[in-house]
Amino acid sequence: MLVPEARFCPQCGLAVPRLRERIGPGSEVTLGDLGKCVLGHTIGEGGMGVVYRGWLYYNPAGRFAANPPHPIALKVLHPLIRGRPRAEKLFRHEAEVLGKLAHPNIVHYFGLFEQDHELCIAMELVQGESLAELLQRANAKGGPLPRLPYTQAWHYLAQLLGALESLHALGIVHRDVKSANVLIRTDDIAKLTDFGISRLPAEAARESGGTAPGTGAYMPPEQVMGQALDARADLYAAAIVMFEMLTGVTPFDSPERSEIMIRAAQLDEAPPPVSRLILGAPPALDLVFARALAKNRDLRYPNARALGEAFRTAMGLPESAGWQAQAELSRVAKTLSMAIEQAQANAAAAAPTADDLPALPEAPPEAERYATDVMTAFKKG
Repeated sequence: MLVPEARFCPQCGLAVPRLRERIGPGSEVTLGDLGKCVLGHTIGEGGMGVVYRGWLYYNPAGRFAANPPHPIALKVLHPLIRGRPRAEKLFRHEAEVLGKLAHPNIVHYFGLFEQDHELCIAMELVQGESLAELLQRANAKGGPLPRLPYTQAWHYLAQLLGALESLHALGIVHRDVKSANVLIRTDDIAKLTDFGISRLPAEAARESGGTAPGTGAYMPPEQVMGQALDARADLYAAAIVMFEMLTGVTPFDSPERSEIMIRAAQLDEAPPPVSRLILGAPPALDLVFARALAKNRDLRYPNARALGEAFRTAMGLPESAGWQAQAELSRVAKTLSMAIEQAQANAAAAAPTADDLPALPEAPPEAERYATDVMTAFKKG
């Protein structure tokens, strides 16, 4: 008897017809009632999935029928781990987290779908490159530090911290914040992506056990040691991303070090002062990095807003309209979180009604419109 994945007959060795179509370039994937997606070329591949560029055609009988077709990204569970229960669980978990989020600096989520027993996540296609790729090009050019001008680095950091502030307000810990997971659109809007190892409120306080998942160059000591994590783990990683934007490298990484050695350095070494690396760097930056990368998380900044304010003040930059709007977005997220908690509390006693939920404020304009001042400043520079 042939299994579905069989490509050759075990008796005669001849190739056999594929028993079912695999999702890949040229495939047409049905996205439930949303519509259908025609896949193009591969645009990325990781341990969990393969990402394809696709074209979304909305269901003419659906609620989005009036919307024109547009490009999207379709992440398909990697064929090497297809069928493994743990892999499928993690893939569904990523979709679950994305489904709870709606923020202009987080990739937009369309849904989790299954076709021919293959799982796929449909999400926004970000036209641009990752922050890691942008920094790689900046490093290739060489020249004096900082690698990115302060205004440009702050522009990206403010958007990253805004996304994290709203995530944390909902009790979600990303756990893999790094430059490769920050996508920079062609109009300089930053989008946080890859929620494969993130944790929801009920899970965030658990210890991981064993080898902690994550990327060593960005992991705080408590994550290296597999301890319980909270929002301060993401803020530690965000500070390392800022260090990388200014210096071109992460503070504990080097070509000679293995992943294990980098993780050990997170436990034992102090980050080099940026004032020794960047000519004319404000001395206050050393103090901000020292606190942001403290080994003891109780000594770090308590939230994304406080961390951002510390960096902005240390670099002598004005408060932008974008940074102000991020505060409003996080306020909306906190109000939503309170509403959810209240509804859950009410449900324990009786079925909640609409009157039980606190009113949600109106969301501010999208982030795509509110960062004009900073974007113009660094583009002219």
